[in-house]
Amino acid sequence: MKKNIALLSGGDSSEHDISVKSARQLAGQIDRDKYRVYTISIHGIEWIWEDEKGKRFSIDKNDFSLHLPKEKVRFDCAFIAIHGTPGEDGKLQAYFDLTGIPYTSSGRLTSALTFNKYFCKNYLANFGILSAKTLFFSHPDKVDPEIVVRELGLPCFVKPNEGGSSFGVSKVKKPEELEQAVEAAFREDREILIESYVEGREITCGLIKTKEREHIFPLAEIVSKNEFFDFHAKYTPEACEEIVPARIPEDKTRECQEISSRIYSILQCKGLVRIDYILSGDRFYFLEVNTIPGMTAESIVPKQIKAMGLSPTDVYSWMIDDALGIIKR
Repeated sequence: MKKNIALLSGGDSSEHDISVKSARQLAGQIDRDKYRVYTISIHGIEWIWEDEKGKRFSIDKNDFSLHLPKEKVRFDCAFIAIHGTPGEDGKLQAYFDLTGIPYTSSGRLTSALTFNKYFCKNYLANFGILSAKTLFFSHPDKVDPEIVVRELGLPCFVKPNEGGSSFGVSKVKKPEELEQAVEAAFREDREILIESYVEGREITCGLIKTKEREHIFPLAEIVSKNEFFDFHAKYTPEACEEIVPARIPEDKTRECQEISSRIYSILQCKGLVRIDYILSGDRFYFLEVNTIPGMTAESIVPKQIKAMGLSPTDVYSWMIDDALGIIKR
């Protein structure tokens, strides 16, 4: 019998539209011979499934079920494709833990930790993971440009502490640019980071671990035609070149994959994850963990999956079966 899979999209952050695109791509690649897929749109308190005729049905949040005219659909698993809150910060994971619904992503504690860039960087520092020097501010803190320049130098990056797709991220080259950059970051989050600039190549590693297998994908090298890998570069093919595999020596490739596997284990990640770095000289500087990476046609992880010779349909089946506790020998 086919399993009922709730594919969750949308969310309440600036990444809402990207999440919708990711879910649309996933819906076309999840194995329909094995699963019945229901794409659930989540926005605030509205959790909606829409049938082929456009009729909308609300999800019963008491037990995460769908009441249709002729049946009540109970879901066997939630495939979370929501970037940002509430899908990537642990809120939905906590809800599904309470309702007893398996899900494909990292758990609530891991999700909350990795979504908070400042906490995650500091936690991983205990395990020898390098990252850029960082200043932390919480609204309504005042940011003194003199202190920033003295502590971090210029250029530097200003970014929301919690958020993705480079929304609210600015590269600051002059002290007078700092105020506008801080305002942009605070529009996305009440906490912001200002990080020292680390010159080097941007490298990202996608990987998946289940009870049966571990696949660390070929690295991607990101070459943006903009100042940095901003939102425009991420989702405009002509504004960025994503080179898979990355043009770095084999020993550095292995080192990055080993670091990524170690971070995955330290943080007790689950499912499909992407970890970003700057390779400066011969050292990798950790940027962030994406526990629900973008899965649009323009996204990096699908390209890495393809470069490894794997089928996206198989990878998504591994995620679902692992969540369901199905083990195939």
